[in-house]
Amino acid sequence: METGRPLAIGVMGSASGRIDPTVAARARGIGRAVARAGCTLITGACPGLPQEAVLGAAACGGLVLGISPALSEQEHVERYASPTDGFAALIYTGSGLMGREVVNIRSSDIVIVIGGHSGTLGEFAIAYDEGRLIGVLTGTDGVADLVGELVERLAKDTGAKVLFDADPDRLVARLIEYYKSVHYQRPHSLYGEPPAGPASR
Repeated sequence: METGRPLAIGVMGSASGRIDPTVAARARGIGRAVARAGCTLITGACPGLPQEAVLGAAACGGLVLGISPALSEQEHVERYASPTDGFAALIYTGSGLMGREVVNIRSSDIVIVIGGHSGTLGEFAIAYDEGRLIGVLTGTDGVADLVGELVERLAKDTGAKVLFDADPDRLVARLIEYYKSVHYQRPHSLYGEPPAGPASR
């Protein structure tokens, strides 16, 4: 059921390595589109393409939350070499990089993949296995350009839906429309199931 709150859109992507300036610009475009749609942007509070989306959203006055792997701002900056600019709030999980991924995905109504290395692959796997609505910004290399083949080979119906588009504005608009018209009825694979009791744990 819809709650009336803004949708939360998580952006996952390459945090390291060489970032193609044209892909960086498209990531900023995703951030701007999320903000203009009145949605909340969530990232893993990392550098690279997710931070480009953060800067795009912040420039448009959007609400941006970062899910940090660190215990504190000092650890976030010094140990993880991660940014603080553009965020309305940083949530310090203390869970490390991989532990942070689960919080990232479960805090997002919609997940968008841009480029990406092994960390992004892990985030995609969590989102897919948990039946999330996933958008892929195509033509951004890395994991994003492999998702179509991955979905075919997985051959597993988790309830996840994956939409592909090369245009940032169109991708965000399509995802929001699909979520509001279809996906909100079953936003993840556990929706509608009773909570696990002591006997089923």
